[in-house]
Amino acid sequence: MATAYFMELLTRMSDAKTDQEHMEVIIYSKPSIPDRTGYILGKSEKSPLPDMLSVGEKLRTAGAELLAMPCITAHYFYEELEKRLGVPVINGLSETASYLAGEKKTCVGILATDGTIRSGVLQNMLRERGIRSIVPEENSQKKVMAMVYDEIKAGHRADMEKFEQVSGELFRRGAQVILLACTELSLIKKEHPLPAGYLDILEVMALAAVEKCHRVRVEFRHLITE
Repeated sequence: MATAYFMELLTRMSDAKTDQEHMEVIIYSKPSIPDRTGYILGKSEKSPLPDMLSVGEKLRTAGAELLAMPCITAHYFYEELEKRLGVPVINGLSETASYLAGEKKTCVGILATDGTIRSGVLQNMLRERGIRSIVPEENSQKKVMAMVYDEIKAGHRADMEKFEQVSGELFRRGAQVILLACTELSLIKKEHPLPAGYLDILEVMALAAVEKCHRVRVEFRHLITE
C-alpha cells in the first residue's frame, strides 16, 4: 500500500497537464523481501539486502536513472545500496532533515519502527543539522509497532486513539513537528485529516523525486500540516 501511495503522490505532485507531461515511473513491488526491522534487531538472520539489490539491478536494467525506496526502515542499507547499484538513490532521511532545517525546526518527534529508531540513522541525520529528536517512551513505542504490524500491515485501519496518545506524548515533551517516519504511518495521513504539526517522510521523498525528474506543483512545496 505504501508503494501504491508513493506512486499516487508522484502523480499528484507533478506539474503536468496531460498524460504525456508526467515522468516515467517503473515500479517493482516485492513484498517477499525479508522484514527489515527483524533483521536490524537481530531477530532474523535473513538479510533483506540481497533482494533489495536484485530489485535495484532490475530497475536499473529497465532504464531507471533514479531509485526510491518507499520503506523508511530500509534506509538502514542506503549506503550499501547506492554504492553497489551505481544509480542515485533518494535518501528519504537526509531529504527530511534538510527539509526540517529549511523550515527552521529545532526539535521533532519520531514515529517509526523499532528498527529505524534503534539504528539511530534518522536521529543522526537530524543531529547533523542541529535538530533534536524525541522518540516515544517504551509503552508508547509498543503502540506504534502495533499500529504498523498488527493493524496497517495486516490490512486494517490504524487505531487513531493509539496514534493520538503517542503523538500527544511527543508534543508534550517539546516536539514542534512529528515525523511519520514509517511508510505504513503515511497511510494514516492519507486516510485521516491530521491537525497541525505532522510531516510525512513519504511525501518528502516524493517531493524530492519530482524535483529531480520533473516540476512540482506549487501547493506541494509546504508539507507540514497546518
